[in-house]
Amino acid sequence: MRDSYGRTIEYMRISITDRCNLRCRYCMPDGAKWIPMSEILTYEEIERICREAVRIGITRFKITGGEPLIRKGCADLIRMIRQIPGTEEVTMTTNGVLLGENLEDLLAAGLDAVNISLDTLIPEKYQEITGADELERVRKSIFMAEKSEIRVKINTVLQKGVNDEEWKSLAELAKKNKLDVRFIELMPIGQGRAENGISGAWVLGKLKEAYGIEEEFYPLEGRFGNGPAVYYQLPDFQGKIGLISALHGKFCDRCNRIRMTSTGKLKACLCYADTISVFEAARHGSEEEIRKCLEQAIRGKPKMHHFEEQNFITEQKNMSQIGG
Repeated sequence: MRDSYGRTIEYMRISITDRCNLRCRYCMPDGAKWIPMSEILTYEEIERICREAVRIGITRFKITGGEPLIRKGCADLIRMIRQIPGTEEVTMTTNGVLLGENLEDLLAAGLDAVNISLDTLIPEKYQEITGADELERVRKSIFMAEKSEIRVKINTVLQKGVNDEEWKSLAELAKKNKLDVRFIELMPIGQGRAENGISGAWVLGKLKEAYGIEEEFYPLEGRFGNGPAVYYQLPDFQGKIGLISALHGKFCDRCNRIRMTSTGKLKACLCYADTISVFEAARHGSEEEIRKCLEQAIRGKPKMHHFEEQNFITEQKNMSQIGG
């Protein structure tokens, strides 16, 4: 289905829980109040919504949270969605803490790819950023996933004075391993408004300098995922480097996604507070009612995001509900 600006919407990010086992400083503050399970969509309801989404052309899904592996039976949901006729891909974003112990079930369910959040390779700093001493567990999960030959991407958010000096050591994960490392600009939403992000252009400049790239450096052509990342291939790297630049390299003209929170709120753009609830339709309504909600959300998708405007989500306190 196309939105009002002619963009093809084929991708949905689905948060299945607001809960997480980490407390990353730019994402989930301490003291967050959890949503009662009675207010969260069941797996059967999510599957109903995905069936109608496929009917209108959304064929690619990403399972997110919070931390999706916190919710029991995550692999079962992936299997349910993967078996919907017309589904092309089901992927997942995770912090990696529980990935290793769930990997076999996820692969058996048909998971196509996994994105793993990792902002530092220093144990003490990892604990400072996330509030947990789980770095070694995450590293093991990453290498287990890589060896399984599922597509693996590392999501890294650099922050000034926090982990910006680690850009090279993180980038070199893609040099030594068959995985991609993506540097994501910190978006000024919720807790992130108080942090200092690093631009994709800064990272690209550092990469060119460090690896002796003197000529013009062009991004790769082709599709390497469902999102807005621009990818580069560095000399002698097994994997690619991706840049997601929401602030300094707007990608609104090619945005292909909508999001759904764990409570069934459809968001056409991360940076706007407007939502359309599909909860009642999924729990008590018909397939047609579900489909109408999806169509309404897509038609209402804004042309572009504006962080400076009043309708920007200044009140957003818990980013985990919308899947990052």
